[in-house]
Amino acid sequence: MTTPLPVRDGLGPARLRLRGGAVLAEFADRFGEAGAAKVLGGEVFCADGTPVTASAVLPPGAVVYLYRDLPDEVEVPFELPVLHRDDDIVVVDKPHFLATMPRGRHVAQTALVRLRRELDLPELSPAHRLDRLTAGVLLFTVRREVRGSYQRLFAEGRVRKSYHALAPVRADVALPTVLRSRIVKHRGRLQAVEEPGEPNAETRVEHAGDGRYRLTPRTGRTHQLRVHMAALGLPIVGDPLYPEIIDVAPDDFSRPLQLLAHSLEFDDPLTGRPRRFVSTRMLAGR
Repeated sequence: MTTPLPVRDGLGPARLRLRGGAVLAEFADRFGEAGAAKVLGGEVFCADGTPVTASAVLPPGAVVYLYRDLPDEVEVPFELPVLHRDDDIVVVDKPHFLATMPRGRHVAQTALVRLRRELDLPELSPAHRLDRLTAGVLLFTVRREVRGSYQRLFAEGRVRKSYHALAPVRADVALPTVLRSRIVKHRGRLQAVEEPGEPNAETRVEHAGDGRYRLTPRTGRTHQLRVHMAALGLPIVGDPLYPEIIDVAPDDFSRPLQLLAHSLEFDDPLTGRPRRFVSTRMLAGR
Protein backbone atom coordinates (compact mmCIF):
# COMPACT_ATOMS: atom_id res chain seq x y z
CA MET A 1 0.00 0.00 0.00
CA THR A 2 1.41 3.37 -1.07
CA THR A 3 1.41 6.13 1.54
CA PRO A 4 2.20 9.83 1.19
CA LEU A 5 4.69 9.72 4.08
CA PRO A 6 8.05 7.92 4.19
CA VAL A 7 9.19 5.44 6.80
CA ARG A 8 10.57 7.37 9.77
CA ASP A 9 12.93 5.75 12.25
CA GLY A 10 11.85 2.31 11.10
CA LEU A 11 8.11 2.98 11.25
CA GLY A 12 5.67 3.77 8.51
CA PRO A 13 2.72 6.12 9.08
CA ALA A 14 -0.58 4.93 10.52
CA ARG A 15 -3.59 5.05 8.19
CA LEU A 16 -6.87 6.28 9.67
CA ARG A 17 -10.32 6.26 8.08
CA LEU A 18 -12.51 9.18 9.19
CA ARG A 19 -16.16 9.29 10.18
CA GLY A 20 -16.52 12.55 8.26
CA GLY A 21 -16.92 16.20 9.14
CA ALA A 22 -14.51 18.56 10.88
CA VAL A 23 -11.22 16.69 11.27
CA LEU A 24 -10.10 18.65 14.33
CA ALA A 25 -13.35 17.86 16.16
CA GLU A 26 -13.16 14.19 15.23
CA PHE A 27 -9.56 13.84 16.45
CA ALA A 28 -10.46 15.60 19.70
CA ASP A 29 -13.45 13.30 20.18
CA ARG A 30 -11.56 10.08 19.37
CA PHE A 31 -8.13 10.80 20.82
CA GLY A 32 -8.57 13.69 23.23
CA GLU A 33 -6.19 16.62 23.56
CA ALA A 34 -3.25 14.67 22.14
CA GLY A 35 -5.21 13.96 18.96
CA ALA A 36 -6.29 17.57 18.55
CA ALA A 37 -2.69 18.68 19.10
CA LYS A 38 -1.54 16.53 16.19
CA VAL A 39 -3.99 18.26 13.84
CA LEU A 40 -3.08 21.71 15.14
CA GLY A 41 0.62 20.88 14.87
CA GLY A 42 0.37 19.88 11.20
CA GLU A 43 1.14 16.24 11.98
CA VAL A 44 -1.89 14.75 10.18
CA PHE A 45 -1.75 14.43 6.39
CA CYS A 46 -4.18 13.91 3.55
CA ALA A 47 -3.72 11.17 0.98
CA ASP A 48 -1.92 13.65 -1.31
CA GLY A 49 0.65 14.41 1.40
CA THR A 50 -0.62 17.87 2.33
CA PRO A 51 -1.16 18.65 6.03
CA VAL A 52 -4.72 18.66 7.33
CA THR A 53 -5.61 22.20 8.42
CA ALA A 54 -7.41 23.08 11.63
CA SER A 55 -10.51 24.07 9.63
CA ALA A 56 -10.50 21.04 7.32
CA VAL A 57 -13.74 19.18 6.68
CA LEU A 58 -13.47 15.78 5.01
CA PRO A 59 -16.18 13.36 3.83
CA PRO A 60 -16.99 10.05 5.57
CA GLY A 61 -14.47 7.37 4.62
CA ALA A 62 -11.69 9.82 3.84
CA VAL A 63 -8.23 8.55 4.82
CA VAL A 64 -5.54 10.50 6.66
CA TYR A 65 -2.02 9.55 7.72
CA LEU A 66 0.07 10.29 10.81
CA TYR A 67 3.01 8.93 12.74
CA ARG A 68 1.90 7.17 15.91
CA ASP A 69 3.30 7.98 19.33
CA LEU A 70 5.38 5.03 20.50
CA PRO A 71 4.27 3.24 23.66
CA ASP A 72 6.68 2.50 26.47
CA GLU A 73 8.11 -0.93 25.70
CA VAL A 74 10.25 -3.43 27.52
CA GLU A 75 13.43 -3.97 25.52
CA VAL A 76 13.87 -7.50 24.22
CA PRO A 77 17.49 -8.17 25.22
CA PHE A 78 18.40 -10.65 22.49
CA GLU A 79 20.29 -10.28 19.23
CA LEU A 80 18.71 -10.59 15.81
CA PRO A 81 21.39 -12.28 13.65
CA VAL A 82 21.24 -11.98 9.86
CA LEU A 83 21.58 -15.37 8.16
CA HIS A 84 21.48 -14.04 4.60
CA ARG A 85 21.24 -10.70 2.82
CA ASP A 86 21.09 -9.77 -0.85
CA ASP A 87 19.37 -7.17 -3.02
CA ASP A 88 15.99 -8.90 -2.71
CA ILE A 89 15.71 -10.58 0.70
CA VAL A 90 17.02 -10.55 4.24
CA VAL A 91 16.78 -13.74 6.31
CA VAL A 92 17.21 -13.52 10.07
CA ASP A 93 17.34 -15.88 13.04
CA LYS A 94 14.62 -14.31 15.20
CA PRO A 95 14.92 -14.69 18.97
CA HIS A 96 12.08 -15.66 21.28
CA PHE A 97 9.93 -12.77 22.60
CA LEU A 98 10.44 -10.49 19.58
CA ALA A 99 7.32 -9.88 17.47
CA THR A 100 7.66 -9.99 13.70
CA MET A 101 6.03 -6.62 13.07
CA PRO A 102 4.26 -3.84 15.01
CA ARG A 103 0.98 -4.81 16.64
CA GLY A 104 -0.65 -3.70 19.87
CA ARG A 105 1.89 -2.82 22.54
CA HIS A 106 4.81 -4.18 20.50
CA VAL A 107 6.04 -1.53 18.06
CA ALA A 108 9.72 -0.57 18.24
CA GLN A 109 10.62 -3.90 19.83
CA THR A 110 9.79 -5.89 16.71
CA ALA A 111 11.99 -7.59 14.15
CA LEU A 112 10.76 -5.33 11.34
CA VAL A 113 11.48 -2.02 13.06
CA ARG A 114 14.80 -3.14 14.50
CA LEU A 115 16.00 -4.36 11.11
CA ARG A 116 14.85 -1.26 9.26
CA ARG A 117 16.86 0.82 11.70
CA GLU A 118 19.95 -1.39 11.88
CA LEU A 119 20.21 -2.11 8.14
CA ASP A 120 18.84 1.24 6.89
CA LEU A 121 16.24 -0.52 4.71
CA PRO A 122 13.02 1.54 4.89
CA GLU A 123 11.10 -0.71 2.45
CA LEU A 124 11.88 -3.91 4.34
CA SER A 125 8.73 -6.01 4.79
CA PRO A 126 8.06 -9.52 6.19
CA ALA A 127 7.17 -12.17 3.62
CA HIS A 128 5.53 -14.21 6.42
CA ARG A 129 5.26 -14.11 10.20
CA LEU A 130 6.41 -16.00 13.25
CA ASP A 131 4.63 -15.79 16.59
CA ARG A 132 6.32 -13.44 19.04
CA LEU A 133 7.23 -16.37 21.28
CA THR A 134 8.58 -18.55 18.45
CA ALA A 135 12.24 -18.27 17.46
CA GLY A 136 13.89 -19.11 14.17
CA VAL A 137 14.15 -18.42 10.46
CA LEU A 138 12.21 -15.37 9.26
CA LEU A 139 12.33 -13.92 5.74
CA PHE A 140 11.92 -10.26 4.76
CA THR A 141 11.82 -8.63 1.34
CA VAL A 142 14.10 -5.64 0.72
CA ARG A 143 12.29 -3.85 -2.10
CA ARG A 144 8.63 -3.11 -2.77
CA GLU A 145 8.97 -4.47 -6.32
CA VAL A 146 9.72 -8.03 -5.16
CA ARG A 147 7.46 -8.13 -2.10
CA GLY A 148 4.49 -9.81 -3.76
CA SER A 149 6.56 -12.57 -5.38
CA TYR A 150 7.90 -13.81 -2.04
CA GLN A 151 4.68 -13.30 -0.10
CA ARG A 152 2.84 -15.46 -2.64
CA LEU A 153 5.26 -18.31 -1.99
CA PHE A 154 4.02 -18.49 1.58
CA ALA A 155 0.38 -17.73 0.79
CA GLU A 156 0.28 -20.52 -1.80
CA GLY A 157 2.06 -23.09 0.40
CA ARG A 158 5.15 -23.34 -1.81
CA VAL A 159 7.59 -23.02 1.11
CA ARG A 160 8.73 -26.15 2.94
CA LYS A 161 8.97 -25.40 6.66
CA SER A 162 10.45 -27.50 9.44
CA TYR A 163 10.11 -26.76 13.15
CA HIS A 164 11.72 -28.25 16.24
CA ALA A 165 9.94 -28.42 19.59
CA LEU A 166 10.39 -29.76 23.10
CA ALA A 167 7.38 -31.40 24.75
CA PRO A 168 6.50 -34.21 27.16
CA VAL A 169 6.93 -37.85 26.15
CA ARG A 170 3.81 -40.01 26.18
CA ALA A 171 3.86 -43.68 25.34
CA ASP A 172 0.14 -43.62 24.47
CA VAL A 173 0.60 -41.11 21.61
CA ALA A 174 1.41 -42.92 18.37
CA LEU A 175 3.89 -41.04 16.19
CA PRO A 176 4.47 -40.05 13.47
CA THR A 177 1.01 -38.69 12.86
CA VAL A 178 -0.68 -36.04 10.76
CA LEU A 179 -3.22 -33.76 12.40
CA ARG A 180 -5.90 -32.03 10.34
CA SER A 181 -8.45 -29.71 11.91
CA ARG A 182 -10.18 -26.38 11.61
CA ILE A 183 -8.35 -23.72 13.67
CA VAL A 184 -9.94 -20.30 14.22
CA LYS A 185 -8.53 -17.28 16.06
CA HIS A 186 -11.36 -15.03 17.26
CA ARG A 187 -10.75 -11.34 17.77
CA GLY A 188 -10.26 -10.45 21.41
CA ARG A 189 -9.32 -13.99 22.49
CA LEU A 190 -5.76 -14.99 23.29
CA GLN A 191 -6.15 -18.62 22.26
CA ALA A 192 -6.94 -20.04 18.85
CA VAL A 193 -9.45 -22.89 18.99
CA GLU A 194 -10.33 -25.99 17.01
CA GLU A 195 -13.88 -25.90 15.69
CA PRO A 196 -16.08 -28.28 13.68
CA GLY A 197 -15.93 -27.79 9.95
CA GLU A 198 -13.68 -28.15 6.94
CA PRO A 199 -10.04 -28.55 8.04
CA ASN A 200 -7.83 -25.55 7.33
CA ALA A 201 -4.72 -26.65 9.24
CA GLU A 202 -2.43 -29.65 8.75
CA THR A 203 0.68 -30.62 10.73
CA ARG A 204 2.90 -33.69 10.64
CA VAL A 205 4.39 -34.55 14.05
CA GLU A 206 7.40 -36.84 14.48
CA HIS A 207 9.22 -37.80 17.67
CA ALA A 208 12.97 -37.17 17.42
CA GLY A 209 13.88 -38.69 20.79
CA ASP A 210 14.32 -37.37 24.36
CA GLY A 211 11.26 -35.16 24.25
CA ARG A 212 12.29 -33.57 20.96
CA TYR A 213 9.81 -33.31 18.10
CA ARG A 214 9.99 -32.39 14.44
CA LEU A 215 6.92 -30.53 13.19
CA THR A 216 6.11 -30.04 9.51
CA PRO A 217 3.17 -27.72 8.86
CA ARG A 218 1.43 -27.84 5.49
CA THR A 219 -0.55 -24.70 6.35
CA GLY A 220 0.09 -21.59 8.43
CA ARG A 221 -2.82 -20.87 10.76
CA THR A 222 -2.29 -18.69 13.84
CA HIS A 223 -0.77 -20.78 16.68
CA GLN A 224 -1.25 -23.91 14.56
CA LEU A 225 1.65 -25.93 15.94
CA ARG A 226 0.90 -24.98 19.53
CA VAL A 227 -2.78 -25.90 19.15
CA HIS A 228 -2.03 -29.23 17.48
CA MET A 229 0.61 -30.24 20.01
CA ALA A 230 -1.73 -29.39 22.91
CA ALA A 231 -4.50 -31.37 21.21
CA LEU A 232 -2.20 -34.42 21.18
CA GLY A 233 -1.63 -34.03 24.89
CA LEU A 234 1.92 -32.86 24.17
CA PRO A 235 1.91 -29.13 24.99
CA ILE A 236 5.14 -27.41 24.01
CA VAL A 237 7.43 -26.62 26.94
CA GLY A 238 7.15 -23.00 28.04
CA ASP A 239 3.83 -22.32 26.29
CA PRO A 240 1.86 -19.73 28.31
CA LEU A 241 -1.34 -20.17 26.25
CA TYR A 242 -1.86 -23.87 25.60
CA PRO A 243 -3.47 -25.80 27.10
CA GLU A 244 -4.06 -23.13 29.78
CA ILE A 245 -3.39 -19.40 29.89
CA ILE A 246 -0.57 -18.44 32.26
CA ASP A 247 0.04 -14.79 33.14
CA VAL A 248 3.64 -13.81 32.32
CA ALA A 249 5.12 -10.40 33.12
CA PRO A 250 6.28 -8.40 30.04
CA ASP A 251 9.86 -8.32 31.33
CA ASP A 252 10.03 -12.04 32.19
CA PHE A 253 12.25 -13.72 29.59
CA SER A 254 13.12 -16.69 31.80
CA ARG A 255 10.90 -19.33 30.21
CA PRO A 256 10.94 -19.14 26.40
CA LEU A 257 8.54 -21.23 24.35
CA GLN A 258 10.51 -24.25 23.18
CA LEU A 259 9.49 -23.92 19.54
CA LEU A 260 11.97 -23.15 16.78
CA ALA A 261 11.38 -22.44 13.09
CA HIS A 262 14.37 -24.53 12.08
CA SER A 263 14.42 -24.25 8.29
CA LEU A 264 12.81 -22.75 5.19
CA GLU A 265 13.15 -24.22 1.69
CA PHE A 266 11.73 -22.94 -1.59
CA ASP A 267 12.47 -22.28 -5.23
CA ASP A 268 13.31 -18.61 -5.58
CA PRO A 269 10.42 -16.88 -7.42
CA LEU A 270 12.78 -14.54 -9.26
CA THR A 271 15.54 -16.92 -10.32
CA GLY A 272 14.06 -20.41 -9.88
CA ARG A 273 17.14 -21.35 -7.85
CA PRO A 274 16.62 -23.63 -4.81
CA ARG A 275 17.01 -21.80 -1.49
CA ARG A 276 17.44 -23.25 1.99
CA PHE A 277 17.97 -21.34 5.22
CA VAL A 278 18.61 -23.01 8.59
CA SER A 279 18.51 -21.57 12.10
CA THR A 280 21.66 -21.68 14.21
CA ARG A 281 19.65 -21.65 17.42
CA MET A 282 19.25 -24.59 19.79
CA LEU A 283 16.34 -25.31 22.06
CA ALA A 284 17.01 -25.66 25.79
CA GLY A 285 17.92 -29.21 26.75
CA ARG A 286 19.18 -30.21 23.31
